[in-house]
Amino acid sequence: MTLTKDGPALIEGPVDLVTDDGRTVHCDRFVVAVCTCRRSGIYPLCDTTHRRHRRKKAS
Repeated sequence: MTLTKDGPALIEGPVDLVTDDGRTVHCDRFVVAVCTCRRSGIYPLCDTTHRRHRRKKAS
């Protein structure tokens, strides 16, 4: 797994993800982007929603 700064966790696939409510999500992709911000419309998979909500850098 690779953790990205301000983005998803990247996992080599295929994978089965189990959500906190017990639902299983299967993904056949070679690399699966798992949402870490919980804003994704297809959570637990990333839909790049985090790009619209970037934190401002402290100066």
